[in-house]
Amino acid sequence: MDYRHLGRTGLLVSPLCLGTMNFGPHANEKESFALMDRALELGINFFDTANVYGWKKGEGVTERILGAWFAQGGGWREKVVLATKVYGEMGEWPNSSKLSALHVRRACEESLKRMNTEYLDLYQMHHVWREAPWEEVWQAMELLVEQGKAIYVGSSNFAGWQIAQANETARARSFLGLVSEQSLYNLNARTVELEVLPACQAYGLGVIPWSPLAGGLLGGALEKAKEGRRGADTMQKNVEKHRAKLEPWEKFCKDLGEQPANIALAWLLSNKAVTAPILGPRTLAQLDGSMRALEIEISKEISHRLDQIFPGPGGAAPEAYAW
Repeated sequence: MDYRHLGRTGLLVSPLCLGTMNFGPHANEKESFALMDRALELGINFFDTANVYGWKKGEGVTERILGAWFAQGGGWREKVVLATKVYGEMGEWPNSSKLSALHVRRACEESLKRMNTEYLDLYQMHHVWREAPWEEVWQAMELLVEQGKAIYVGSSNFAGWQIAQANETARARSFLGLVSEQSLYNLNARTVELEVLPACQAYGLGVIPWSPLAGGLLGGALEKAKEGRRGADTMQKNVEKHRAKLEPWEKFCKDLGEQPANIALAWLLSNKAVTAPILGPRTLAQLDGSMRALEIEISKEISHRLDQIFPGPGGAAPEAYAW
């Protein structure tokens, strides 16, 4: 496993990140434990979660599963770079969500308890909140870092200008600021190439793409449909909506002799701005299969063909739309 620095930091993480959003809703505790065991065996040391995962308000279902796994010992907590998020609703009262200093500090304490750990390696803001000034947000994050409850701070779903604003405010406070940005990014969703990726590169943030397979759309959806594996209604509608792209996409992957999911992951990994796409495996076979992406080299010819099938915005702004 060739580990990568998370953005401009000295922290080393695996080039694939284990996403845990399925832990609870789709994988029970035993199955989740097996996936985490296998991830470590494969050398994956980067685990991502969020306090709202499990989708039972205030319960932190997924974080509790991680906490139970860590409680087994074996030095697993020390081997894992643990990332979680704050923003979503964790209760009915007014200060049970968003990014007020009160909620940030309280949410961190609750995540630590659920996951049986004394610190978070990466504490991410799940979304920007325009009603909290950056001075307030950074005050809360600085205190958590000072107390040893969080080591690094990251963002998720931020615009490029918000990344710049956040880090300039942090710089004025002599604080490290954001070190990573978790964005929707895949072959079929390339808007972040305009502003977000350039901002991340300029400020030294590692990009952590979520939904790298577009919710399964890039994982061989047409072939699976031919085999009689019908997805959810939403997936079927997406397949029909994007069929004109999916047909040449899956044919191209077949000509290459590779699984579509692995080409989609390898394409992301070939981007210097990207640190680690987030995997969302439901089975051990899916997790094992993803490792092939680390061996695939995306040549200029392959990249050019992928751009033809899935045209991006034309590069970074403003050149993408102005002279």
